[in-house]
Parts: sequence; structure tokens; C-alpha cells
Amino acid sequence: MAVVDLLELPRAGALFGLDLGEKTIGVAVSDVTRLIASPLLLIQRKKFSDEAAELFREYDYRLGSGLIIGLPRNMDGSEGARCQSNRAFARNLQRLRPELPIAFWDERLSTVAVNRMLIEEADLSRAKRAEVVDRAAAAYILQGALDRLRAAR
Repeated sequence: MAVVDLLELPRAGALFGLDLGEKTIGVAVSDVTRLIASPLLLIQRKKFSDEAAELFREYDYRLGSGLIIGLPRNMDGSEGARCQSNRAFARNLQRLRPELPIAFWDERLSTVAVNRMLIEEADLSRAKRAEVVDRAAAAYILQGALDRLRAAR
């Protein structure tokens, strides 16, 4: 299976959300009913094969049914280098698992929104925010996609 439209993802099973950063990958997972996205783990960026192995270990353990990768579009909707990098990451994952359904979700301002929430609502220091922001951003991305799926079905 190639990259698919969000609405073409399998209708059942947990979905995984990814926030691909330069140093880390935030990973979130939905419950099987796809109501709630929860931060799951933070993968340190080293080499792709290690990142993929860690991701697939969790994906298989939790019986994942698809991935949603944040796509950091520019504010005008255009795609820059980071979008191309995220698309390349998806292509590399699919070389390892051709059957893996992957969809993209526009993540504009997700990190900004998560940081604001962590400052205002959780009152976390900068150091503590750095530890959780990528996982929380992955959950924010995934929750947006889950809400869209629920509204469409």
C-alpha cells in the first residue's frame, strides 16, 4: 500500500501519529476506537534503520493499522524542505513495509499550540517542555486526524 488519503486508512485498529523533528521523533497512538490520541514515546534520531526498528516494535506490539505523519507546510500552504524530508521518511518506511498504510496530516502550528498549552495549562518549565513537546505534538497531530476521520464517517 502506498501513501493514502486520510479517509483511505483502514477503518479499524489503532493509528500511530508521528511528529518528525531533527533530533527526535514524537510518537503517539490512538485507542482502538480511535477517540483519543495519547503520547507514547520519543525516538532519538540516529540512523534510519534504528528509528524504523523502534517504531515498528511498538507498532506491531500495539497492532497498529496505519501511520499518520505530520506534514509541516508553510503558512501559505506550500511545501518546503521539511515536508520533503517527511515524505522521504515515509517512502523509506514503505520500502521496509510496502503494505504499511501512511497518510499525512497538516501540522502547521502544532508545536506552537502544544508549547502554549504546556506553558499555560501544565505550567512546565522550558527544560520539562523540551522532554514532552514532541510526544505531545504527535498526539496533537494524531488527534486532529482522528477528529477529521470521525467527522467524515
